[in-house]
Amino acid sequence: MKDFPLSIEELEKEIKYKFNNKEILKNSLTHSSYSNEQKAHKTPCESNERLEFLGDSVLSIIVSEYLYKKFSCKPEGELTKLRASVVCTRTLSKLASNIGLGNYLYLGKGEEETGRTNPKILENAFESLLAAIFLDSGNDIEIVSDFLLPLMIPEIEIASHDEIGQDYKTLLQQFIQASSTDRILYICVNETGPDHAKIFEVEARLNSNIIGKGIGKTKREAEQNAAKEALVLFDVK
Repeated sequence: MKDFPLSIEELEKEIKYKFNNKEILKNSLTHSSYSNEQKAHKTPCESNERLEFLGDSVLSIIVSEYLYKKFSCKPEGELTKLRASVVCTRTLSKLASNIGLGNYLYLGKGEEETGRTNPKILENAFESLLAAIFLDSGNDIEIVSDFLLPLMIPEIEIASHDEIGQDYKTLLQQFIQASSTDRILYICVNETGPDHAKIFEVEARLNSNIIGKGIGKTKREAEQNAAKEALVLFDVK
């Protein structure tokens, strides 16, 4: 049985980037649960929440620039939808899993059982890692791009040829109205996280029945994901 977290040197090999400052890499892997435990033991260490804040912006500019250049004929609205479809918990946690990021996280005892595969924890850690590379490289956005884009481009390609630009709420309402006059309600049932990184949980309800659930960084994204799940439920292609 492996002892976690694995060594950061192994992660450097995996991501093909060697850090000058190992502490910033460790910081990017430190979940708040571990940080809080260490404070209780009088050995404080900073969590990755501040790096996550920066990494979110680094991620956005890299993906936005790529989409702007790649899809030169798409208008702003379609580019925004495309970016939202790939810069989301589902995609980022998948990319984190692809590099085994969960194996390197510093987690508190309460998170050890499920934290290494928790989508939100993985998403946050991935964004934090981007920020760590950015800062360690002297704010070199190209170095971060060299790491990120090979992972992200396949997801963008899938989205652009498959589901991108789909307004799932409109598709779902059209499907429902084909046989009924009922309207779907989207209820925000939970909000978590700090103000700069809120996560919204929304339920799509039809006649008080829950037909889909979704999470997102905005209520709009969460509603779209709830509608998407409902379309799957109704087997709408």
